Amino acid sequence: MRSDRRPRLVSLLLAVGGVAGAGASALLGNITGNLLSELSVAVLGSASLGLAVLGITASFVVEWRRRQRGQLADEENLAPAGSSAPTLPWPGRYIGRRGQAEAVVDRLAPEHAVAVVGRRGVGTSSCARQAANLCRDDFRDGQYYLDLRRDGRARSPREVLSALARVLGTRPPRSGRADDLAEAADELRGELDGRKVLLVLDNVDSPAQVRPLLPPTARTCRLLLAGTGRLADLDGVVAHSLLEPEVDDAVEMFAAAGAATPLARPHRPDPRTDPAVRAIVELCGRQPRTVTELGRRTAQHGWRHSDVLHSLRRAADTPPHQRIAGSPVAGLVTARDTAYHALSGEARRLWRLLSLSSVPLDRPTIAALARRRPDRVAVLLDELADGAFVVGARGDRYEVRPLLAGYARMHLREAGSVRHRVSAQARLTRHLARGAERHMAALAVAGVIDRDRRLLDDDPYSWFDLHQELLMAVVKVPAGAVETLPRRVRDWWFRLAVALCGWLAHAERLDEWEEVCQTVLANPTAQDRPEIAGWAHNELGVLRRRRHDPHGAVAALSLAVAGRGRRGTAQARMNLGLALLDLGRLDEAVEQLELSRRHRARADRAGNALSDLALGAARLARGELDSAKDLLVRAADRFRPLGDSRGYAAALTNLVLVYSALGEHLDAGQAWQAALREYESVIDPTHRATALLNAGAALLSVAPGQARQAYGLLAESRRLREQGRPNAGLGRTLLHLGDAAAALGDDDEARRHWVDAATICEAAGDSDGQQAADARLAGEPHPE
Repeated sequence: MRSDRRPRLVSLLLAVGGVAGAGASALLGNITGNLLSELSVAVLGSASLGLAVLGITASFVVEWRRRQRGQLADEENLAPAGSSAPTLPWPGRYIGRRGQAEAVVDRLAPEHAVAVVGRRGVGTSSCARQAANLCRDDFRDGQYYLDLRRDGRARSPREVLSALARVLGTRPPRSGRADDLAEAADELRGELDGRKVLLVLDNVDSPAQVRPLLPPTARTCRLLLAGTGRLADLDGVVAHSLLEPEVDDAVEMFAAAGAATPLARPHRPDPRTDPAVRAIVELCGRQPRTVTELGRRTAQHGWRHSDVLHSLRRAADTPPHQRIAGSPVAGLVTARDTAYHALSGEARRLWRLLSLSSVPLDRPTIAALARRRPDRVAVLLDELADGAFVVGARGDRYEVRPLLAGYARMHLREAGSVRHRVSAQARLTRHLARGAERHMAALAVAGVIDRDRRLLDDDPYSWFDLHQELLMAVVKVPAGAVETLPRRVRDWWFRLAVALCGWLAHAERLDEWEEVCQTVLANPTAQDRPEIAGWAHNELGVLRRRRHDPHGAVAALSLAVAGRGRRGTAQARMNLGLALLDLGRLDEAVEQLELSRRHRARADRAGNALSDLALGAARLARGELDSAKDLLVRAADRFRPLGDSRGYAAALTNLVLVYSALGEHLDAGQAWQAALREYESVIDPTHRATALLNAGAALLSVAPGQARQAYGLLAESRRLREQGRPNAGLGRTLLHLGDAAAALGDDDEARRHWVDAATICEAAGDSDGQQAADARLAGEPHPE
């Protein structure tokens, strides 16, 4: 390549030097015009003109000689196989790929044009050359080989036809127009028709390079191509796909390259029996060039296979924000990736950034990650898909091919600085956190409908369902970190974890909810930031309370109270008070709830409403009816302008109990009717089921005469619960549904519900619910 560029550079310098010399001579003539005679000025002018002409002429001569040498090289490269200088090369050490070249030969017998297609660097050229050499005897009139990628540049269709025409003695195309190309191709077909000739065209980068040659001839001539997968779209071409070698073949390539190394260290262990070598070739994506070069260098330098594997894994698996020392092994692997280096610069950058995610990303997320316009991202994704660097997934999403995932992460570490990697990670986390917060807000405000009760175009449920794997992966990525996350990533990562836990709680996915909380606690960031650890303990406390484990909830919430800030402490104390209330520790519950209300900021209207509701329920349990009434009325007055139907309905339900205990039955009836209307507007299935359960249970306890209405509420709650997975909530619903059936005098139905409740509570780990169901089945009295 350097020898070809030198004449072109010399011709350019000659032309520029001639023009510059002419200009300098003219300038000198102008300056000395007043000092010299007219004859001298004329001489200088003639000299400048002659110098310019001489420089330009010399440049044309050098360029002409360069082109002549290029044409001679093409003619030598296209010499027939039977000539004194055969050009169809035997592939050196063609290892593995058992049966692939033979399959190509079998396809050449009936087909006129066969293409060996695959991603760049996967071995299509070696396979095509091996196949051509295997069938040399079948083409008595010769084989012609042409490399369509000269000096790293793809030849144009005109250059391809011109090179073939020079060897076969036909006229080259007059221009690059379609009709001139077709005319030259027809003349080539006429020359080849009836002859047993094989044309081998290697490194075909674009179908346009060979389209004029199709079909080759109607009889004996054959065309063998090697190039990208786009050749399979050509009419008249039968494609033979070539993928990466299998693991055993890749290990064989690694071992053979080491055995053929002249300076290999003696007494080396056999790579074919070493499990570390299998892991090495997998991390290298089973790319033949890379595997071969790594096997050669490993044998040459005497590297231990375990050390090579450790170096590659450290480069591929270390979190992107952590610094590690440069690895010569990883640098060697990335340097030999010819397919990667053939991509455009932007496509290489996008592929590296995609390796930050282990799951597919949609186009808006990719655009945010790469900080590029969506239309530009679409073009780059097409380029990566053509090169088999990425694959598609459901929902118009893309990811790095799993086989190349470790390879891509090594490129990410080798090509960019830590600052750039952290910035990309922060962009991805920020985009997802904002999306999760926006969709959680949509879930919190009127479920998923607007005031006109029309479904929103951007359904929060479908957004979370589509992105749940990605959200979980991004939150869990720092789990293996050994240091605190960078500030730019940490804040958005925490906000994403908060939004994700909100959705998991909303969807009753308790196991994944707990997994996210434990991941946050295990991260060093939580150890350095007490408020983050306090939030995670608070979430675990709420989770355990929902699982009817009040003792575990109290333990977790006690840790949360010690670690959170002012606002966080208020929420944690409120949850701790509710857990203590579940245990019957009323005085401690009231104390914690009073502290929660004091810690609330005045501007936190929703938080103050929740504190009033919880404290009102605690006062009611302690028999302080007047105080409970004031608190619950205040909570209802605060929930209503906020549009929180669930909170308003809960406050009204507790007010029903207070009014009934005070003997104010008219107020109790009005509050109850208002509560029922609010429950009808709660369209979130999970929370509506909980609200109906509470309403039915409260109605049975304060108004046994309205058991029929309570039964209807509980039956609707069961229907909503049965749409998801069986859990403790369904068990408690069946428990109270049995109570309602017993109040209606249907003992057989009541027993069926209690049996089902005991089974589901046992499966869900709700020991209290199971004991209550067993007690009812045993005929023991239960509190009303």
